[in-house]
Amino acid sequence: MTRKKVKLCYIVNDSARKATFKKRKKGLLKKVSELSTLCGIDACAIVYSPYDNQPDVWPSHHGVQRIVSQFKRMPEMEQSKKMVNQDSFLRQRIMKSNDQLKKQMKENREKEMTELMFQTLVGRSLHSLNIMDLNDLGWTIDQYLKDIHKFQSDTNNRMSLVAGSSSSSSSAAAAALLAPPPPPLDHGVMRNVGENSQAAAAAGSSSGGFEQMEKQPWFMDLMSPQVNFGGDIMLPFGDTCHTPLWSNKFLP
Repeated sequence: MTRKKVKLCYIVNDSARKATFKKRKKGLLKKVSELSTLCGIDACAIVYSPYDNQPDVWPSHHGVQRIVSQFKRMPEMEQSKKMVNQDSFLRQRIMKSNDQLKKQMKENREKEMTELMFQTLVGRSLHSLNIMDLNDLGWTIDQYLKDIHKFQSDTNNRMSLVAGSSSSSSSAAAAALLAPPPPPLDHGVMRNVGENSQAAAAAGSSSGGFEQMEKQPWFMDLMSPQVNFGGDIMLPFGDTCHTPLWSNKFLP
């Protein structure tokens, strides 16, 4: 269960104020002890109250005297650097509250002028506005126009980047299409058959007859039922109908 926010003001009821004092004093001394132990710093606490004759000190009288003496040896500017009394504390709180008030008033004025701007877009007249309202309305319109121009500029930049990347991709694709085709694979079967055909033509023209072709060793290999092309797979040269098994794309 969360604790309620406590209103910081003087407690009028005596019994409630005394109970709060005891509870807060115990918590304060505990926090000072934790701060000194966890952070390894010198700290002390002296608490006076109308309910006790002697003040409560932590950690001890000797420890308090040592830390107070160390504090007095510091320069005066360092001693009062972060020191506040009741008067200075109230001044700081008032200044902080005034700053928050000004900030809230500015936000409210901007919202009011924004609503007025949209009302004028649907036909509200400006004759009832004074010079201050007109100036604030003009400032609000200028801010909205700057935001619109910035949004348009950012959108155009993003579209330019997307178009540039798309054009580069298209150029790469066009270059790939216009590139020359790779050279055909060097198939040992086609090379051997082509070389044998050229050798047969040369032999036929030189000898002048088919008898000379029959004497060539490649012709005997070509007419054998199966031809070994240097691998473990034996491929038939043709079927019984003398239909070639290779496509015309390779052997026209």
